[in-house]
Amino acid sequence: MGKSKEAKEEVEVEVEVQVCAIAKPLANEKLSKKVLSVIKKATKRKQIKRGVKEVVKALRKDAKGFCVIAGNISPIDVISHLPVLCETHNIPYIYVPSKEDLGAASCTKRPTSCMLVLAKPAKPVKDDDEEKFKEAYTSVFDKIKASQLVF
Repeated sequence: MGKSKEAKEEVEVEVEVQVCAIAKPLANEKLSKKVLSVIKKATKRKQIKRGVKEVVKALRKDAKGFCVIAGNISPIDVISHLPVLCETHNIPYIYVPSKEDLGAASCTKRPTSCMLVLAKPAKPVKDDDEEKFKEAYTSVFDKIKASQLVF
């Protein structure tokens, strides 16, 4: 008795990511791509703080930049204090739909809940693409600042 082999088909299915209720302002797809590309460039320049503990510590030390928070974090209590902390320190913040994409943009395999992209690197960096990075950083920073909720 022979076994019949079934052809396995790979089907790409786009799964809608469920974001939490407090994920406002949520970046649209175009802005998300721009934010993630700036994060990728900032990671190479060592210009980011990754994770809740590092971000909170940097905010308390008055670091300047913008904060990117993943929208699909569970439990929500892990990141619920970050928007308030960012607002008190006048740091613009934005939510992106996926923690997996945020982790991939920072060149790690682990999903990341939040990041702070610093305006200036901690150590001086000799880089040929400094002007391109500043231009990309400034455009993303302005778009995030424009999308902030006003109370």
